[in-house]
Amino acid sequence: MHRWTDPAQTPDSLRPCVATFGNFDGVHRGHRAVLGRLLEEAGERGLPCVAVTFDPHPAALFHRERGLPLITPDSMRDDLLADTGLDGLLVLDFTEEFASQSAEDYVVRTFVEALRAKVLVVGADTRGFGAGYTGDVDLLRELGERHGFEVVVVGDVGDLGDAGHHRWSSTGVREHLAAGRVAEAAEILGRPHKVIGTVVHGAHRGRDLGYPTANLSQESLGLVPADGVYAGWLTRLDLEPGDAERTLPAAISVGTNPTFDGTVRTVEAYVLDRTDLELYDEEVSVEFVEHIRPTVRFDSIEELLTAMAGDIEQCRRVLTSIVPS
Repeated sequence: MHRWTDPAQTPDSLRPCVATFGNFDGVHRGHRAVLGRLLEEAGERGLPCVAVTFDPHPAALFHRERGLPLITPDSMRDDLLADTGLDGLLVLDFTEEFASQSAEDYVVRTFVEALRAKVLVVGADTRGFGAGYTGDVDLLRELGERHGFEVVVVGDVGDLGDAGHHRWSSTGVREHLAAGRVAEAAEILGRPHKVIGTVVHGAHRGRDLGYPTANLSQESLGLVPADGVYAGWLTRLDLEPGDAERTLPAAISVGTNPTFDGTVRTVEAYVLDRTDLELYDEEVSVEFVEHIRPTVRFDSIEELLTAMAGDIEQCRRVLTSIVPS
């Protein structure tokens, strides 16, 4: 996948094209429904398929006070988008100047002039782009008629038929992760949620207790779910796919280690039944499959060890019947 940031530098090989646009945080099943249709439309016409996204996320400019946590920060998002089969990804610098242009100017400059898009594929909920949040599907159709591109609208997808369920969305994923509902988040994402980081030295308490853990650096990428214990997978990204030592079953702890009066929130993973691994300085991903229990402060080391043994057995039961993604 070719990635570039200046519309004026769009490669000739990627235009004309079939295009779409969005934030794509999480690249969840709703996004992939649109991207899948994008690839279909491009294949039928023999054209390349291109997605347009933004850096930073618009919320970082307009709603700084909210501190929107990203499910998949930029590099993770871009890798997931590449995995869908896109030919190109145009990442636009989302500045105040960029945001001040009208919806029509944005569409014309980006999709008509830069990409020469023949088809624009969007979700039914596409709205609120351009100055004054005036852009919507109706405007896209109007501009398409005027400038010679077709607009294909993909309907909402999700658990729409059941009471209490909603379309798949990034907001829904964030809400589930904030509550520790990682299995529910995975339903929307279409895969377990993961965090990527470098293994660093911690307090070495796990090793002293007989359960050595891989502690992820504070600069890790990905939204960390609620404090608690989770069953999941640790993947050693420096190893080749297919290597038996690459993806390993793990018990994952998120929190501040309240039993030891900790104050720093960490993500650490114990690879089940392994005390021989030296993972320091390795880049790993930690995937969250199922919530086991909330974080608890124990009154003694003995109580903690009893709970940890139970956690590990529960993780083992969860992961035995699951093939890692």
